[in-house]
Amino acid sequence: MSSKNEKAQTKGGMGGGLVPGTYPPPRALRPTLVGEKWSVVAGHPRVSSVAAEIFSAGGNAIDAGVAAGIASNVIQVDMANFGGIAPILIRPANSKVAYSVAGVGRWSQSVSLKEMIERYNGSLPLDGAPAIVPGAPAAWISALERFGTMSLKQVMEPAIELARNGFLIDQSLATSLEITGRNFQKWPTSAAIFRPEGRALVAGERLRQTALADLLERLVAAESKSVGSRSEKLKAAHRAFYEGEVAETITKTVVSRGGFMTLKDLANFEAEIEVAPSLMVKDWHFFATASWSQGPTALAILGILSRSKFTWHNLAEAITLAFNDREDFLAEPLLMKKPLEELLSDKHLDSLANLIGDDAIAGRASSSTVDSSLGSTTAVVTMDSAGNTFSTSPSDTLDGGPIISELGIICSPRGVQSRLTDNHPNKLVPGGRPVVTPVALVGLNDEQSWALACPGGDVIVQAMAQVIWRVLNDGMELQEAVEAPRIAAFNAPSAFHPHPSADRLVFAEERIGQDEIAELTKRGHQVKIWPEYEFDAGSVQTIKSLENLSGERVLHAAADPRRSAYAWAK
Repeated sequence: MSSKNEKAQTKGGMGGGLVPGTYPPPRALRPTLVGEKWSVVAGHPRVSSVAAEIFSAGGNAIDAGVAAGIASNVIQVDMANFGGIAPILIRPANSKVAYSVAGVGRWSQSVSLKEMIERYNGSLPLDGAPAIVPGAPAAWISALERFGTMSLKQVMEPAIELARNGFLIDQSLATSLEITGRNFQKWPTSAAIFRPEGRALVAGERLRQTALADLLERLVAAESKSVGSRSEKLKAAHRAFYEGEVAETITKTVVSRGGFMTLKDLANFEAEIEVAPSLMVKDWHFFATASWSQGPTALAILGILSRSKFTWHNLAEAITLAFNDREDFLAEPLLMKKPLEELLSDKHLDSLANLIGDDAIAGRASSSTVDSSLGSTTAVVTMDSAGNTFSTSPSDTLDGGPIISELGIICSPRGVQSRLTDNHPNKLVPGGRPVVTPVALVGLNDEQSWALACPGGDVIVQAMAQVIWRVLNDGMELQEAVEAPRIAAFNAPSAFHPHPSADRLVFAEERIGQDEIAELTKRGHQVKIWPEYEFDAGSVQTIKSLENLSGERVLHAAADPRRSAYAWAK
C-alpha cells in the first residue's frame, strides 16, 4: 500500500476506516436550526407547520404566530383551548419595546368573594365556579389587528380545516387525552368528543371537532360580512364571539353550572395592549407579560441571579425570593399595592440577592398540602427577518371544565389562580383578573431579538430563566441551553387553588449529578429526583436572532425534547 493511501486510511473517510474523535460529539440531542427568512417553534409539529404555511403565504411573524396559536387550540386542545387564555408578547420590527396583549379573561362583575366562599365553602370546584371570560379569542384578534397584516380568515383557515375534517392524533396527544380524560370524562359533553366510544382515543385515530369548526367559521363570516376597514372587520369578528348568540350560550352555560357570568361581562371585554414591564439583564433588555401573569416573577428571578454567583443553591434561592414577592405583591396592574417599577428596581433586587446565604430559606406556610392544579399548557414563538417577534403561552386544559357542546370550547377556568382570601393582593375581585402562570418573554439587544415561551405552571418562569442564564452566563448555544439539566424549586404556595406549599422542596433532573444533589441536600433543600428529561420540567421554546459575519440577520431556533415541541426555519 502506498504511503498516500496509508495516510488516507489513518484519517478515515474514502481512504479507509473510521477514526474516532475526528468529529466532536453533538452538543445537544437536536440541532439548533438556523433560518434567514423566518422561524417558528411550537408545542407540536402540526402547529409549527401551520405557521410555516402562513409565512410562505407572505405573512409576518404576528400573522404566523396567531395562526399557530389558534391551530394549537385545535391540535393541542388538551393543553390550550380557544375558550381559554392566551398571554401574548409582541415586538414589532425595529421597535425598542415589546407589547403585552392581555389575553386573560376577567371575573364577572356579578361575583363577590363572600358569595363564592359561601356557595362552595371555600373551595373552587372545576366546573362553573372558576369560570372567567374567555381571553384567547380577543387576544388573537387584537394582536392580529394591531401588529399583523392578514385577515382573520387567512390565519384561521388551517385551524378550521383541522377541526372540520379532523387530523390523525399521534402518541403524545393520545397519552395526554388519556390522562386528562381521567377527569374530563365526568362531563358528557367533553367525553362525547374526546372519548366518543367510551374509551380514550389511540394514536392513528382521527379527532374531529365540528362544533369548534362552526364557531371559528362564525367569526370568519362576521369579518367577511362587515363593511369597512380591516380593523373594523376584525372588530366585527370580536363582537361575533363576545356578543349575540355565542355570548348568550357561554353565559347560560356558566350560570347553569354554578358560576358567575353576564352578557355585559362578555360585551365589555377587551384584550388590552400596553408596553410590557422590563428589566436589563447583562446586555439584554427583557420584556415580560404584565402583572396579570407571573411575567414580572420571571424578570425578578433573572435580576436576582444576575447579582449572584450561579450555583444550583443560588438558583433555588432566587426562585424562592421571586416567588415570595409574587405571593406578597403581585396582582393585576390596577390592584398592585406596590409599583412594579419598585419591585424590579436595583435597590429591591439588590436587597433580595443579599438574602441568599449558605442555607436554604424556609418555605412559606399554606393551608393546603394537596395539589389539585390543572394539567399544563403549550407555547408558540415566531420571528421573521424584519425582526417582528411573537411569543405566547396559550392555555386551559380539557380537565379544567366541561365543553360547551354548541361551541366546542370550554370557558376559561383560570379563576383557580385567584385567592379566596380577603387580604391577599391576588384575591378574587368582581371584574378583576387572576394572576396566571402562563407568561411570555422577549429580549432585545440593539437590533437583535429573543423570544421565549414555555408550558409548566409554576415551573414556567423557572425553566425560562435557566435557559436564558445558560446562554448569557455559560455561553451555550440555544439548543444546548434548552436541553441542559434543570431543577424546579417549590418553596412558596402554588399559584393554583388550593395553593398548596412545600418546604424547601427541589425537584432535580438526575443529570445535574450526584455531587450537586448532595450539595443541595447539605444546604437544607429537600431534593427529589426527576428522570433525565422530565415532562414537568417545562418545554422551553425559543428563537434568538444574531448577526452573522456578513452582517445578515440569522434566526436560531430551539425546541425542547421534553415534550412534542418542534422547530422550523427557512
